Amino acid sequence: MTTAGPLSLGQLSVWHDIRDLPPARRHEPNNAAVWALPPGTTAQTAAKALTALASRHPSLRARYDLHDADAPRQWVEPPASAPAHLQVTTAADHDSAALDLARRPFDLGREQGWRAQLSRNEDGTGHLLFVKHHILADAWAQELLRRDLLCELAGAPSAHPPAERPGPVDLAREQHAPAGLRRQRAAHNHWAKLLAQAPHARLPHTGKGPGEVVQATLRSSEALTAARTLGKRARASVASVVLAAWSAAVARRCDTTSALIQLMSANRFAGRWKDLVTSMNQWVPTLVEHTDADLVDLARTVHWGALAAVRHGMYDVTEVAALRARIPQTPDPICAFNHVTLPPAAGQDAQGAVPDRVTLVRETPFTTIGPRCYARSTESGRTLSVRLTVTDVGHEECTALLWDLHDTLLAAARGPAL
Repeated sequence: MTTAGPLSLGQLSVWHDIRDLPPARRHEPNNAAVWALPPGTTAQTAAKALTALASRHPSLRARYDLHDADAPRQWVEPPASAPAHLQVTTAADHDSAALDLARRPFDLGREQGWRAQLSRNEDGTGHLLFVKHHILADAWAQELLRRDLLCELAGAPSAHPPAERPGPVDLAREQHAPAGLRRQRAAHNHWAKLLAQAPHARLPHTGKGPGEVVQATLRSSEALTAARTLGKRARASVASVVLAAWSAAVARRCDTTSALIQLMSANRFAGRWKDLVTSMNQWVPTLVEHTDADLVDLARTVHWGALAAVRHGMYDVTEVAALRARIPQTPDPICAFNHVTLPPAAGQDAQGAVPDRVTLVRETPFTTIGPRCYARSTESGRTLSVRLTVTDVGHEECTALLWDLHDTLLAAARGPAL
């Protein structure tokens, strides 16, 4: 067993969000995934592949000492000598079965932060239900694990060498070295500057009661086509175009033309850490001004502003919390935004499904952790999906915001090309 060390900055952000959760909500940091397995995969071969992954990635063997909530620690156990037993079940709905598996919280001090189960259809087709705590892996890292697992099952060379890779303990050590501390100071200054400049704007309370959390997802092939068209005109990414349209939509609701937005920074810009299995995401603020401008012009501005913001994505969340506490009447971000581009093989569109032109579905959120207003957009094949989770706003306003985003993209794309 290695010596205990501090959490990395990404892990610390997760801990900051979950440390005060009551027992009834301690399952909410869990993420559930359903991975299709090659024909003929047995429980034994799947368990052997998972054991190989745990040997390769230290995060899968990590435990956490959380007794001192202000100074949590982690350590890594040695690799297992033999594959663990993998439970096999039969399920008609693998997604529901995975969510059921995720509703059991992890005891991070006594068990590793992941579990898996082999689920079969009646025809014998196998799926791996994989559940992990968010402190163990973010969405990028989860996809790395899926790819590694399939390589292991196929006997193909993995993108990651068999030897143990660096883990979050190594990342934490680098982040607290002199160069890492300089980056933290720059990020701290970025927060201080924007908090001093940002206006006090907030989505109005239009929900049924305080604390009500609602969620809906918009899926549209038309919106993705429009975003790509606008991206070419603006010479900006689809993510920047969607963020520009989203900023305009929420700013209109707040009767302002300047919006403080939290962006999700992946923080995987250094080669050594790009494929690290851990949680590295952190929120970083950007100030989007002149949201009533032409959307192509706004997308250009947003593009460069977002790039500048994510440069400051690694910081000590406890220091930022202390900074906010020292500033009287600190403005809150209007909303948070995260854009995810999935590899083609991971999206439903790539599997032959033809997306509807546009659908909007109300959902029950699995978790209520996070910002008051959180839009997560996903570009997958031929469809743009935007999931919006909001507190104290209500279903009507939630869906109205999504339709506003959709209509803003389509209207701007129909405008004259520049």
